[in-house]
Amino acid sequence: MSAQSGRAFVYGDGINTDMLAPGIYMKHPIATIAEHCLESVDPDFARNVKAGDVVVAGQGFGIGSSREQAAEALKHLGVAAVLARSYGGIFYRNALNFGLPVLVCADVGQIGMGDLISVDAATGAVHNKTRGVALAASPLPQFLLDMIADGGLVPHLEKRFAAQRAAAGA
Repeated sequence: MSAQSGRAFVYGDGINTDMLAPGIYMKHPIATIAEHCLESVDPDFARNVKAGDVVVAGQGFGIGSSREQAAEALKHLGVAAVLARSYGGIFYRNALNFGLPVLVCADVGQIGMGDLISVDAATGAVHNKTRGVALAASPLPQFLLDMIADGGLVPHLEKRFAAQRAAAGA
């Protein structure tokens, strides 16, 4: 997996799953849920975020309920990665299951809204190209990088099972 580059969308501490996937829209398709992602803290987020952009936050990103749509909405919008000081545990695993790289980075305070940054999930290297600053995040292990490269847990398992079936039939 190569480094991802995009604009930073920076938020503070305590961004919870209801902010990412508001409960009022949970009966709707993921496209509708994604349209309302983060609207309580940034009403224009869903309209402005582009494929490859990076969400940056403080402590407790994704805390709250176990709704997997919180991670799925970010993935649906094209977010390439999330950098935060810490994560809600269930959100963290849900994000990886959807193929969304989530990295712990203690120095997110050195990233401003709109800064151009690159994130390498394999090495943990984060470069703020706007400010000329190199940061470090905790890299993801290879097995998670492989799963992300395959598009998440379900596509990864489908690929593995198909390979097993092919090997058994050979």
